[in-house]
Amino acid sequence: MGLGDIFRINEFKAEIARLQQENQNLIQNNQNLQDSTDSMKKMLDELGGFDYFKVKEMTDALDKEAHEKQIRLKYEYSEKQRIAEADLQKKINDLDRMISDRDEKCKEVLNTLNTLRLEEASLNKKVKTQTNKLSRSKELVKAINYTFDKYLNYEPQQSILRFPDNELTDLEEISPSVILKLHCMDVKDLRKAYRENDKQIDSILKKYSSRYTTKANQAIYQLMVIALRAELQNILYNLKYEKLDNSIEDVKSVTKKYLKIAGDGNQSIAGTLTKFIGEIEYLFINAVKIEYNYYVKKEQARQEQLALREQMRQEAEERKALEAERKKVEQEESKYQSEIEKLKEQLSSANDIELAKLNDRILELQSQLADVVVKKEEISNLANGKAGNVYIISNLGSFGDNVFKIGMTRRLNPQDRVNELGDASVPFKFDVHSFIFSDDAVGLESKLHQILNNNRVNKVNMRKEFFYTTIDELEKLVTDIEPTAEFNKTMLAEEFRQSLSSDENYSISYMPEEDEEEE
Repeated sequence: MGLGDIFRINEFKAEIARLQQENQNLIQNNQNLQDSTDSMKKMLDELGGFDYFKVKEMTDALDKEAHEKQIRLKYEYSEKQRIAEADLQKKINDLDRMISDRDEKCKEVLNTLNTLRLEEASLNKKVKTQTNKLSRSKELVKAINYTFDKYLNYEPQQSILRFPDNELTDLEEISPSVILKLHCMDVKDLRKAYRENDKQIDSILKKYSSRYTTKANQAIYQLMVIALRAELQNILYNLKYEKLDNSIEDVKSVTKKYLKIAGDGNQSIAGTLTKFIGEIEYLFINAVKIEYNYYVKKEQARQEQLALREQMRQEAEERKALEAERKKVEQEESKYQSEIEKLKEQLSSANDIELAKLNDRILELQSQLADVVVKKEEISNLANGKAGNVYIISNLGSFGDNVFKIGMTRRLNPQDRVNELGDASVPFKFDVHSFIFSDDAVGLESKLHQILNNNRVNKVNMRKEFFYTTIDELEKLVTDIEPTAEFNKTMLAEEFRQSLSSDENYSISYMPEEDEEEE
């Protein structure tokens, strides 16, 4: 044995010990397998598992039973399906018959409806004709009532009116030879109204002309007619916007002057002239009002032009503000993108701890960048020329609870526009009931204005966007037009209510009780 073998004895001993241990483990595993085999044999004996033919017979029986059960289930399912399909087909046939019956009824209803519509159109036409006749009759009745109310009890002075016969031939020569052009004749509906009124004037003139039988009285009457027509032309010529009351007073002054002349004239015709002047005064005032409507329409057109210019000015200011806001947002967007790129470059050289921090910071910046992008898109939408917010506001302290303003703004924050409106020009701030965003805010505002046009507070100046209505009617209107829009029915009017509260008297004096003692 060499020296090297001596040194390897310990290694051999260790290897022998390891092999002995492995052998012992194998013996133990073999024993465990034997025990397991015995246990399995025992279980199989109890189940008859070692009888192969018996097991196969049991298996075949189970397979046959399962197959028969499957066939039975398929048959039952098929039968149920057939019955269900038959029931369904029966219901479909019943529904088809019901639909057919209802179609027939619908056709009958539609035929009846069409017949009723034709009858309605015919009746409406007749009603319109009768309404026009009634309207003309009403004007004559009003003129007569006006005369009775104002002139029935008038008693002119007694005197004898004489007119030289040699001047009767000059009547035609002094009749107005120039008829002034009226502005109302340039507008179709006003022209029609003026001609209707003028026909009634002619009718009255003709009616009273037949009452004067003598030559002198006829001449006096004709002179008065000529003079009155000239006076009316003069009043209409001098008519101006916002001067309606003055012109009506001029008509009354003229008729009053001629009424005095009639009272100082022939007593035999004074009463007839008094009634005539009373009726003609009413129709002359109508003529002034019709002509004045031209100036109202002209002022409306002027206000519409001013409103258009004001809208263009506001749009220019809002576009300028949006452009400045857009540049600011783009700078923020560029800043966030640049910062995110820098952080992404640092990811390649970062350790695990730094990597987590960098990713968190990138996510935070991306979230902020997303907000900026959304804001940029909002600015882009508002700058497209039509998009914006329609606002519905009220001012309880300034205008009451039934007056509302409906306007439109392209401001990024529509509340800024409302705050501007509530400046020093009104005593209290406005309450907002709804902000409705629309891609066509101009069209939406115009639609709301058109629906409420008859309720305008100022029917001449279209820039004054105030309307008489109720909060419930407005809520229904907004819901019908834009169901998703929010609507707040509450009129806070905080400043107004606080102002009312501050008018109450409060006592701040303190009176100690008699039995209170000092400590």
